[in-house]
Amino acid sequence: MKIAVNTGGGDAPGLNAVIRGIVLAAHQKGWEIYGIKYGYQGLIDTKQIVHLTPEYVWDITNIGGTILGSAIRGDPFRYPVKKPDGNVVETDISGMVVSNFNALGFDALIVIGGDGSLRIASKFMEKGIPVIGIPKTIDNDISATAITFGFDSAVNTATEAIDKLHTTAKSHDRVMVVEVMGRYTGWIALHSGVSGSADVILIPEIPFDIEKVCNKIKQLEFIGQNYAIVVAAEGAMPVGGKVTVIEERPGGEVRLGGIGKKVADEIEDRTGKETRVIVLGHLQRGGAPTTFDRLLSLRFGTAAIRFIEAGMFGTMVALHPPDICAVPIEEAIGQMKSVPLDSDIIQTARSLGISFGD
Repeated sequence: MKIAVNTGGGDAPGLNAVIRGIVLAAHQKGWEIYGIKYGYQGLIDTKQIVHLTPEYVWDITNIGGTILGSAIRGDPFRYPVKKPDGNVVETDISGMVVSNFNALGFDALIVIGGDGSLRIASKFMEKGIPVIGIPKTIDNDISATAITFGFDSAVNTATEAIDKLHTTAKSHDRVMVVEVMGRYTGWIALHSGVSGSADVILIPEIPFDIEKVCNKIKQLEFIGQNYAIVVAAEGAMPVGGKVTVIEERPGGEVRLGGIGKKVADEIEDRTGKETRVIVLGHLQRGGAPTTFDRLLSLRFGTAAIRFIEAGMFGTMVALHPPDICAVPIEEAIGQMKSVPLDSDIIQTARSLGISFGD
């Protein structure tokens, strides 16, 4: 067997561990693994392909990022092509990708990515490429799996930051607003906020009333806590409002960010308390994966090889605790996994007195 593997979308701790799991498990069977660099770019420009041997991946389990590089843009079904007149037109070059895949003699493609990457993988499955998907996103918003690798590492980074902010907030009687990633779901904000003893958590699933947020801060002051920690997912929005957009890109794509500053400004104006905002941004994507993410990544990578051997193409590797199983990719991309409003963690937060601004 000759298998291709790529990594797409934003980077996440654990990507290299997945690659290592794939390569070593394939080597045990005498199979060859080739890395497609920068998403699908390596199947467009075939010079961007690297032979992945055990020696290549011996010591990458604990290294963040991806040795193959990633690509957020570069969908072969909507590939930006520059015309002679200088205009850039989105063109479907998926046929070239399929042709190159077949010409190179590949038997299967392992796609490691989030919702966008898996949607592209599903389209290539329809065009005849045998595909196995592996879910990757720090946002933990892919359906059909209990958890995605990279999430635990991102939550640990956010929680550590919140822990450190407690000391400076308490020293100066400040309100600290921590903006974390989470475009459409509040998994990171919820897990890190509860674990980091936040006072307010704002998530996309629960539109907030800024007056209620400020009332919570005033209540804390009344009982003698003169500081507060507010954790806000970048996709959080006020009741009747919209998400905060930094940039609008061609094709309707938007870049979120800035909700932390908006909330901080409102809190300072309404309460008179000195309020600072901290945007964690890509810190949540960086660094070494946690032990949990390392093990999960290795389990995902080796399972992908077992599923290829069983001919289970068109599926995604998923965690259904305590087991790793295969689920149809369509189940994974059918809908985004939001935080259930009746979940035990939401109930835990409310029982602890944490406000969601509702």
